[in-house]
Amino acid sequence: MTERAPLGLLGGTFDPIHHAHLRLAEEAAEALGLCRVRLIPAGQPPHRGAPTSSPEHRLAMVRLASAGNPRLEVDAAEVASPRASYTVLTLERLRVELGPARPLVLILGADAFAGLASWHRWREVFALAHVAVANRPGHAPHERRWPAAIDPELDAECSPRLGRDAAELAAAPSGRILPFDMTPLAISATRIRELLGAGLSARYLLPDSVLDYIGKHSLYH
Repeated sequence: MTERAPLGLLGGTFDPIHHAHLRLAEEAAEALGLCRVRLIPAGQPPHRGAPTSSPEHRLAMVRLASAGNPRLEVDAAEVASPRASYTVLTLERLRVELGPARPLVLILGADAFAGLASWHRWREVFALAHVAVANRPGHAPHERRWPAAIDPELDAECSPRLGRDAAELAAAPSGRILPFDMTPLAISATRIRELLGAGLSARYLLPDSVLDYIGKHSLYH
C-alpha cells in the first residue's frame, strides 16, 4: 500500500451491518480507485439516539461481515473512545496516524451529505479528506450533482470543490467532492431490526455470519 493510494472511510452505526453497506464499500473502491475501505463503527453517534446494540456487538458484526475481503479493514477506535463519535475528530486522528499527504476519501450517501452542514466543525472536513457522495435509492446526485434543494450554505461551500474524475482524489490529500453511482439496494438496518423483532426472517439482507451472531447473542428480539 503506497502512501499516495487513496484510502476510503465508511462510518456508521452498523446496527447491524448489512449487504447495502458492504456493496457501497465495494463499489466505492472500484469507482474511486481506492486501495481499501476502512469501516468505522460509531461508538457514541451524536446525531441520533443510542443504537439498539452495544458498540462491542456492532464492532464484532462489522469484523465478521468484512472477513475475507482484502479491500475492507476495520477501525475500532471510535468504539474504544469515551467521547462522542464526531467525524472531524476521527479524521484528525487518522491524519496523525497516516500523515498529511495520504489521500483520504470520506464515503457518504447523498442523504447524509445533504445534512453535512449540521455536523460538528463541518467545514474542516474538507481540509482533512475528500468526500465521495454515493447515489443511493431515492437520493440524488443525478448527473454528478447533488439535489438543487440542498442547503444553500452547503452548496456554496461544495460547488467549487466538485470533481469529475477519480484521478483527482489521488492527486491531493483532501478537498475535492466526487459523486459516484451505486447499485440501488433498498436495505436498511431499521427494517432488519423490525423483521427480527417480529420473529421474521432477515436472511439474504445481511451476511449469514452476522445473522448467526445476532441469533447467538439474542440481539434485536
